[in-house]
Amino acid sequence: MTTRYNYVIGDVQGCFEALKALLKEIQFDPDLDKLWFAGDLVARGENSVGVLRFVKKLAERGCAETVLGNHDLTLIACARGHKKVKARDNTQQVLDAIDGDELIDWLRRQPLCLFPDRQTVITHAGIPCIWTAEQAFDLACEVETYIGHNDLTQLDAFLSEMYGEAPTLWSDQLTGMDRLRAITNYLTRMRLTDVHGRLEFSFKDELTEPMPKGFLPWFDFDCPAAHTHQIFFGHWAALQGMTINERIQNVDGGCVWGRRLIAYRLEDQRAFSVQNPFAEDW
Repeated sequence: MTTRYNYVIGDVQGCFEALKALLKEIQFDPDLDKLWFAGDLVARGENSVGVLRFVKKLAERGCAETVLGNHDLTLIACARGHKKVKARDNTQQVLDAIDGDELIDWLRRQPLCLFPDRQTVITHAGIPCIWTAEQAFDLACEVETYIGHNDLTQLDAFLSEMYGEAPTLWSDQLTGMDRLRAITNYLTRMRLTDVHGRLEFSFKDELTEPMPKGFLPWFDFDCPAAHTHQIFFGHWAALQGMTINERIQNVDGGCVWGRRLIAYRLEDQRAFSVQNPFAEDW
């Protein structure tokens, strides 16, 4: 089958009605088109369990793929008892569902980095200036080995050490859980770095707001991955789907905050969006 259109879709965060409206807007045909999700399928929207069931079904048909976002990882950690569900995350519904275990098992086997084609790469938070696209993929695979391991003790070993900000600076010499935590933070939590790639976690605002001294958005530094691929990322709702440049595209329209859910069509670089129908409730 030859795919007609490929769409990169930003953070759904459980906003199932918005997702259905967006697919209607782009006239999505599962027999012809393919969806590429930039992570955070679940969290603070009205129907995370509905989103997971829907995307899983599409993935099993071969017409959807997703990377893992930080909220997806948090749900997996909650399911394994390493973290308590926050009421505002609205994901208890997944854990209580009759097919909850099946959904979590499917979710944890998803990657952290995807290549829709030879010119395009997707991660949830981006790719730092210290990595090429190929390095990002290889390092992502190291983490995926633990998250998707058939031996749940390997998954639990990772999840028990996943949270934390240290180390904030990447080194090829990092080993063990420090290495895995750093990779995870770069791919799922990154917003600001310094020129050496050191992470800063506190800033989540718009680009016009003052930033901690010495730190800038990761995409303000020369990024080797952007020399070889167009980078798509979500995670940073304050960017509202901003085109950073012709090689770097944000697709998080802040849908869960009452803004837009975005689909970006690769074939003609056209963006589509719908307003969250629950906007007035947030």
